[in-house]
Amino acid sequence: MTDLSTFGKWIFFSGLAIAAIGLIIWAAGKAGLPLGHLLGDVRVERPGFSFQFPIVTSIVISIVLTIILNILIRFFRR
Repeated sequence: MTDLSTFGKWIFFSGLAIAAIGLIIWAAGKAGLPLGHLLGDVRVERPGFSFQFPIVTSIVISIVLTIILNILIRFFRR
């Protein structure tokens, strides 16, 4: 069984990480970064039909989140 203070610390820092990620994505949108409109993102537009699959944006966000989570995990293991 885990100590409640440890559990509370993990929830607190997880919330901060989620808020930081949200702030970064919000700032990226305000800065004009083309998230969702990168070179490899699939977009099909026809009369009466629109489909968008941001595959490259998803890969970029996944890589960035992986790096951030690895840094956080290494920080908390000390």
